[in-house]
Amino acid sequence: MNSAPDPHATSMLIRKLESIAPFSDAERQAIESLPVRIHNLDARQDIVRDGDQPTHCCLILDGWACRYKMLSQGKRQILSFHIAGDIPDLQSLHIHTMDHSLATLTKAVVAFIPHESLRELTARHPGLAAAFWRDRLIDAAVFREWLVSMGRRSSFEHVAHLFCELYLKLQAVGLAGDHRCPLPLTQTDLADALGLTPVHINRVLQEMRGRAMITLRSRMLVIEAWDELLQASEFDPTYLQLEKRAAG
Repeated sequence: MNSAPDPHATSMLIRKLESIAPFSDAERQAIESLPVRIHNLDARQDIVRDGDQPTHCCLILDGWACRYKMLSQGKRQILSFHIAGDIPDLQSLHIHTMDHSLATLTKAVVAFIPHESLRELTARHPGLAAAFWRDRLIDAAVFREWLVSMGRRSSFEHVAHLFCELYLKLQAVGLAGDHRCPLPLTQTDLADALGLTPVHINRVLQEMRGRAMITLRSRMLVIEAWDELLQASEFDPTYLQLEKRAAG
C-alpha cells in the first residue's frame, strides 16, 4: 500500500499537538501533507515489537493502544495508555531499536508515517520540531507521575490519579466532556498498568462506586465527584501542560 497525504487522518494529530502548543496555518498544512498509510487493526494486536527496527511511526486515529514489556512467565507491564492523536513510538525516529512493544487494546485505526517524511517535516518547520519535542517531554512527565503513583500512592489514590489523567487527555482532543469519557480497559489492563492484581482493582472500583465517586457502564467512565477524585489522588494537571482545554 502506497503512502499518500490524507488531511482527515492527520487532523487528530493536529488536534493533539494544538492542545499543547500553538500552530500557524502553514504548520497545519505541512502536517496535512504528510504521507500516511491507513490500517485497521484488531484488538490485542502488536503494532511494533520489542527489538524491531521500524522505518515509520504510528499515529493512533481511533481506538486505544498501550506500550508494554513482557517478562518471564508471560507477565506484562503496561507502560502507558494511548488514544487518538498520539504517536506512541515517535522516539523511533532517533532510537532505532525498540526496547518495548506497542499494541492495540481495542479495535483501532492507525496511520503509519515514514520516518523520512517526519524528519523532512521537522527540518523545514522548527516550530513543529519544537511541538514534537514538547510532546516527548510531556510523555516523560507522565512517566514520572506513574512512577510516583507506583511507589508512593495507595491503590485507591493510584486508580483515582489515572482516571483524572485519562479524562483530561481525552477531553483535550475532544473525546470527553461533562466528566464522562470512554474507558474500554479491562480490569486486567488496569492491573498490568498499575502493578496490582485484577482482584485488587475490582475492590478499588467497588469502593469508588460505594463512595459515589464514579460510575462505570458500557465501557464508559462517569466521574460523579470530580473534586473528590482530584483531592483523593492529590492530582495536579500541570505535568500534562495543556494549553487548550474545554470547560468541564
